[in-house]
Amino acid sequence: MFSDEYFMSLALELAEEAADAGEIPVGAVIVSRNRPIAKTRNQTEQLNDVTAHAELMAITAATHYLGSKYLTDCTMYVTLEPCIMCAGALYWAQLGRLVIGAPDEKRGYSRVGPSLLHPKTRIETGVLADESQALLLNFFRRLRT
Repeated sequence: MFSDEYFMSLALELAEEAADAGEIPVGAVIVSRNRPIAKTRNQTEQLNDVTAHAELMAITAATHYLGSKYLTDCTMYVTLEPCIMCAGALYWAQLGRLVIGAPDEKRGYSRVGPSLLHPKTRIETGVLADESQALLLNFFRRLRT
């Protein structure tokens, strides 16, 4: 019924909203039982808060929705590989599954290693990676011109 591509496309729509608002285009969706329970985007500029990453905001929204601090039965779809800060939060939330669009070779958690995520977190990479990467490249290209 719903696929990884479907949920990642929702995250991409949020990333496009972020870009339109002048934010680095990252979107995140958390799904529980095949239903989105949190849909967020980067808001660091809007909120003047360096911690207002899409992933952290999604964790907060999902835990409030579930009434639990753990996301063991949830999947997060995020358009860009999480940074070290977000990976740490995902570790503590004990996220069940992480689906990543584009890699982040400069600031992604994988530069340090997958051990930043909870040992039970399953990881999928490359879902709609080309679309995610193109959105990021176009955003930064516009900033430079």
